[in-house]
Amino acid sequence: MSTAPAAQAALPEHTPDRLTRVLHSLRLRSTFYCHAELAEPWALEMPAIAGSISFHVVTAGSCWLRLPGGEASELNAGDLALVPHGRGHDLLSTPDARRGPRVDLLPQRYLSEHYSVLHHGGKGHGDAANDIEATGRTAQLICGVVSFDDPSARELLRALPEVLFVGGDTVSVASSVRDTLRLMAAELAHPQPGGETVATRLADILVVQAIRGWITTDAEASSGWLRALQDPRIGHALEAVHAEPGAEWTLDRLARVATMSRSAFSARFTALVGVAPIAYVTRWRMSVAASRLRDDGVTAARLATELGYQSEAAFHRAFTRVIGQTPGSLRRAGADATPR
Repeated sequence: MSTAPAAQAALPEHTPDRLTRVLHSLRLRSTFYCHAELAEPWALEMPAIAGSISFHVVTAGSCWLRLPGGEASELNAGDLALVPHGRGHDLLSTPDARRGPRVDLLPQRYLSEHYSVLHHGGKGHGDAANDIEATGRTAQLICGVVSFDDPSARELLRALPEVLFVGGDTVSVASSVRDTLRLMAAELAHPQPGGETVATRLADILVVQAIRGWITTDAEASSGWLRALQDPRIGHALEAVHAEPGAEWTLDRLARVATMSRSAFSARFTALVGVAPIAYVTRWRMSVAASRLRDDGVTAARLATELGYQSEAAFHRAFTRVIGQTPGSLRRAGADATPR
């Protein structure tokens, strides 16, 4: 059954607003930052951390990034690499270098609970600063692990490629990246009180710049959830679910919101988003719940009521199935999880 032309005309276009709101939700929760000074030869293993993004900004020299089982990719000064999906990977001084020690197990100078300075590499592969001075060829990086609490941001991150590279000379983002890197380099070259705080905030900006650049320039950003969000009908239904996750959503009701027939809506939604409509509703609710569990005083019983479940037990089962752990275990682990 086709949709009447009058219904099509009545459906508001919200595509720019939806994308703006998603980009606005890209507020990072910083986990850890490290300013690394590395002398050849060197190699570092970056551990897998579920529900996070690792990023690496090369401020001087160069290095190679390698995913497990993949080819190494070179990063030069001014380049930025994002490794989404919590994947472990290696940073290397040469593309054929062996895997090095885990970065979190190396001696470091901690300037705060979430920021450290690491000296590594050189002739003895040690951690002393004089090893770095002895080799001549050094690299400086700012590395970080961040995550996003907003469910919209989490859905966006699911769409990111295995690695997102942004070159300092990339036309679309060159100016903004260079300006941010210049400020970051100045903070590192002339340390001042609070300098590590400024450097980490600038790193956050770089991450958002990279994601924003990917959305506006990469063809892959026009598929999957982002394409569904921009679809005038499916996007309207998605926005309704996002606004009222605890509403009594059924396939019929969602189809009416999209002004489509039940069968046509289900087929198009599944084709664009990758999951059936009701499965998406559940996934979204659990993502909201995972974020809310970080708030003090928010209980599973309260979330069950707010998200439309008849009992805490039903919510508990859905949460465990989608997230992969119970609400209590997630809260104890720091409420950092991504729906499976």
